[in-house]
Amino acid sequence: MSHADTALPVSLDREAVTPLAVQLADALREAAASGHLRGGDRLPSTRALAGRLGVSRTVTSAAYEQLHAEGWIAGRHGSGTYVTTPPTLSASEVPVPGPMPGAEAEASPLLDLSPGTPWAAGLDRAAWRRAWRAAADPDPLVRAHRAGLPEYRAAVSEHLLRHRGLAAGSVLATGGTTAAVVELAAAVLRRGDVVAVEEPGYQRAVQAFLRAGMRVAGVPVDDEGLRPDAIPAGARAVYCSPAHQYPMGSRLSAARRVALVERARSDGMLVIEDDYDGELRFDVAPLPMLAALAPDVVAHLGTTSKILTPTLGAGWMVAPEAITSAVLAYRDLTGTRPSPAGQRVLYEFARNGDLGRHLRKLRREMAERRTLLAGALAGAGIPVRGDDAGAHLVVPFRSAAVELEVIAAAERRGIRLDGLARHFAGTPSAHGVAIGYAGCSREALVAALPTLVALLR
Repeated sequence: MSHADTALPVSLDREAVTPLAVQLADALREAAASGHLRGGDRLPSTRALAGRLGVSRTVTSAAYEQLHAEGWIAGRHGSGTYVTTPPTLSASEVPVPGPMPGAEAEASPLLDLSPGTPWAAGLDRAAWRRAWRAAADPDPLVRAHRAGLPEYRAAVSEHLLRHRGLAAGSVLATGGTTAAVVELAAAVLRRGDVVAVEEPGYQRAVQAFLRAGMRVAGVPVDDEGLRPDAIPAGARAVYCSPAHQYPMGSRLSAARRVALVERARSDGMLVIEDDYDGELRFDVAPLPMLAALAPDVVAHLGTTSKILTPTLGAGWMVAPEAITSAVLAYRDLTGTRPSPAGQRVLYEFARNGDLGRHLRKLRREMAERRTLLAGALAGAGIPVRGDDAGAHLVVPFRSAAVELEVIAAAERRGIRLDGLARHFAGTPSAHGVAIGYAGCSREALVAALPTLVALLR
């Protein structure tokens, strides 16, 4: 380890269009990546480096701040700034380069940064084990409750009031969001009905409607979310994710929420509200849930998949009585019931406050990861969208070719990114990648930042 300032291979071109701070950050990043700078090497102070290069201290400070955000350098109080050593990862987290195109190789583990994966590693293992043990204590059920366990429904009702501001009159247990959409399509809608869906949007819901014989109409999504004015006349229902649109990341604006429920009331249309990422928001004020604005025309769907684990199979529906009665009648006819096992675990996890503690911990962790990722990208001049809520953000591209190229290049570097194209039911009209930051460890995310920045720049 070097304790003296390291000689830097930096040459700045004052005639270039690229800002000097960006040139400097690029040069130092390349030196660290190539091994000219090693972990532990000490860098000159911003003042000293500015003097050597004949630039203002603003230039060197901006370059250092960018490299610090990306994880290339770190400051030590009283001793200066040093090149960092990449964090040590467990074997399951190490990004392993994928095979080159055309090469035959065994499948390699990738650092999966696609959205939709929860932060399961953040669960308090002791509390989780307690919930499962307690869930196994009651005698086996002879017959499953058609609406769900009463204690589970009460726990969900309290969760919605405390964490989502929704006073739910009646809660129906479901097997998750997709399972609830399947039930609504079978029990409430009819073959041939037109269902409006977000475009791009959640393709599992789209397929559920299509397989039930519905006609699906894509509705454009922009920075304010779904456009109510673009819903086709005669639509029987509209499916949307207003809290954090999947995958574009926009939040449905207050004006559009009002317009949507007014349109639903005037046209006799059911609004299916998927509360995707509803528990997570950053730097923005809460907006009223559609189910709170118009409980008479909204079926609200929620799940534990993104806050705990998708394997629990525990979700819920809050809807008008006519809707829930139709779903219960469908269950009686088909004999289908949501599994009570996951319901028992969720109830036990919530009963002693462990669910609330986990949600507070989850919000803090996701806020810090979001700041880390969005800051590194924005600092490199990379535009981001949808970073004010949820656990993923979007980097837009200018073309489908760029999207494909970046995804392939990232996979070769051991990182899985999710392209926007696959989320369109029709021809894609927007291009880019959605980057999730909940499913990996924070150390793995930090280690991947330099590669991500280089790929997306």
